[in-house]
Amino acid sequence: MDNTIDGIAFVTGCSSGFGLLISVELARKGFTVLSGMRRLEDKDSLIRAACMAGVESSIHVVELDVMNEEQVHEVVQQIQEQYGRLDLLVNNAGSAYGGMIEEVPLSVWRQQFEVNFMGMVSVTQAVLPLMREGNGGRIIQMSSISGGVGFPGFGPYASSKFALEGFSECLAMEVKQFGIDVVLVEPGAYGTPIWGKSFSQLKSISTSPYKGLLDRILQYSQRSATSGGDPMDVALLIAKIATIPSPGFRYRIPKGTTLTMVAKYVLPTRWFQRIILYYLYK
Repeated sequence: MDNTIDGIAFVTGCSSGFGLLISVELARKGFTVLSGMRRLEDKDSLIRAACMAGVESSIHVVELDVMNEEQVHEVVQQIQEQYGRLDLLVNNAGSAYGGMIEEVPLSVWRQQFEVNFMGMVSVTQAVLPLMREGNGGRIIQMSSISGGVGFPGFGPYASSKFALEGFSECLAMEVKQFGIDVVLVEPGAYGTPIWGKSFSQLKSISTSPYKGLLDRILQYSQRSATSGGDPMDVALLIAKIATIPSPGFRYRIPKGTTLTMVAKYVLPTRWFQRIILYYLYK
């Protein structure tokens, strides 16, 4: 990245949650930020936050549904024509679907992968030529602890994030020769709107053979989301990664996320799975 002048950043999924906070923090760091969201009528929260931070002139909302390939290319073409470069992409757009694997309809699985994986692939493919022609850039992939640890009841979400992790490892080696950095960020449970939407999918059906486990998952997940860390910590981390000269490949936040991943790789797998189930039934 060229640190002598302000950078151009493109962030997806900015109507709320991490995307909104990341947009504002990047603008604070001097970036001109193009903030994508599916419905322009949802921009009010972002605009208010930008005004409160005094960075409203640096944030430009663009209509973007990452599942609409034509719209993705139109936005990237707009960036190329207006700025001639792109320094930073934050692939943040996503959704969270849950339920027992046996009971989740295939249509929900497809929807989960269309948003969290195929949409991310589409945006990444579209911006790579612009970054290559500009002799470098940085792609920050918003993953999750669920991209490294499977958890009962979160099969669709975890599977999409595992796919994102594998994609990012491959991509990082392919584009390094062009001066493009790829960075994975794996947040744990934070109180963002995505989890409220997820809970609406995790419905306990009275006739389900999994009802007891699913009830426990709902209780545990709601506790984790409400007692999780401040989402602003994630936005601050993204802004730091965007501006340091040589970022690492993988960042986990908060510290408990790192401890969980260490336990997964240190302990025998069956032990680790028993521990997860123990905390669910505790």
